[in-house]
Amino acid sequence: MQTENSDRLSFRSALWLAVALSLGAAVSLGITRFAYALILPPMRADLGWSYTLAGAMNTANALGYLLGALATPLLLRRLAPGALLLAGSVLGTLFMALSGFFVAPAPLLAQRLLAGVASALVFVTGGLLAARLGSVQARRSGLLLGLYYGGAGWGISASALLVPAVLARAPGPHAWAWAWWALAGVCALATAVLRWPVRVLRGLDAAPAASATAAAASGAQPHETSANMQDAASAKAAGTASAAPPLRWRALAPALAGYTLFGVGYIGYMTFVVALLREQGASGAAVTVFYALLGLAVLLSSRIWAGLLDRAKGGGALALLNALLGVATVLPALTAWWPVVLASGLLFGGVFLSVVASTTALVRHNLPPARWALGISAFTIVFAVGQIVGPTVVGWIADGPGGLARGLVFSACALWLGALLAARQKPLGQVMT
Repeated sequence: MQTENSDRLSFRSALWLAVALSLGAAVSLGITRFAYALILPPMRADLGWSYTLAGAMNTANALGYLLGALATPLLLRRLAPGALLLAGSVLGTLFMALSGFFVAPAPLLAQRLLAGVASALVFVTGGLLAARLGSVQARRSGLLLGLYYGGAGWGISASALLVPAVLARAPGPHAWAWAWWALAGVCALATAVLRWPVRVLRGLDAAPAASATAAAASGAQPHETSANMQDAASAKAAGTASAAPPLRWRALAPALAGYTLFGVGYIGYMTFVVALLREQGASGAAVTVFYALLGLAVLLSSRIWAGLLDRAKGGGALALLNALLGVATVLPALTAWWPVVLASGLLFGGVFLSVVASTTALVRHNLPPARWALGISAFTIVFAVGQIVGPTVVGWIADGPGGLARGLVFSACALWLGALLAARQKPLGQVMT
């Protein structure tokens, strides 16, 4: 059947389908989650927020994402992935638009929570469709999946170009509301485009893959998972699911702890770095360049670290990437010198999504296919806990002496501690012997 589908879908068509699908990642991560950093400074100045409240907005979004990721497998029992993707994208567009109509904290927190739920529906189901596309063009699956997950970078860069321009021209006392509406308009356009890949892929046979589902739910870039989907299916058919040894969670404790601290540290940077730059006197144009380059680095990141993820059998990749993120995070807290600030954004964008991919690689290297979904689900949960806690804690620190700079130092320390813990993770074969 794969050969038949490959004949029906040329590589050029698959390439364009992957690009169109990448708008799902742009909406669910690049815009719905990360564009908030660009709107936070004017909202805080206008509404008199503390940094704790500002961080709580992204805490609510992360909580919503976790709830949506947990609900998606249940919803997929009743709805096709394409239908759920479009529904999530429509809802995400609606919640982004509604955020421009409120000024009280409670409804805005609710909007961020609901937008997080919708973004999970989009990202998980988009990952499923991208994995299906990769299975049809198996020889180029890595490229197709990289295009999909790189869509988060498109969303970040588009937000960087759009939001400052809108804020500079928006009328009225609450100019930031126009930024929410503009971003909702982009989400609406992306939703219209997403109808095309959904329609085309609906005509191909479904190829469920539990490991790809879990990887998508965690925000991973499962190029390494999709490359082994046939092996996983064969193992399941052979009955290895029942024969697989029980998973020893203590053996994975160092990596799980390191990944939790990644969630705490990275989201603090992505929530507050723009606010810090504005406090340091960066112009709107400078912030646009910084955030656009960060998004561009995200687009390139999956190719940069592919070799490391293939080689590292234990926690080495997670440790190295966490350590590099810590460097990127602390740099703007130490200096406002613009070349260093730009280097921080490029390094951060080039690393942070590959940290997520490193956990997928670790699971693949160390667990039998029948345990992939369980292993990645565990990483999903601890990551969610970290990014739920991170923004509020960093905001609370930023409200005290030292301000946002001290908050980012805390984020960097969390990442470095995560690196130290992840470095203690040995391949499970060595742990058990």
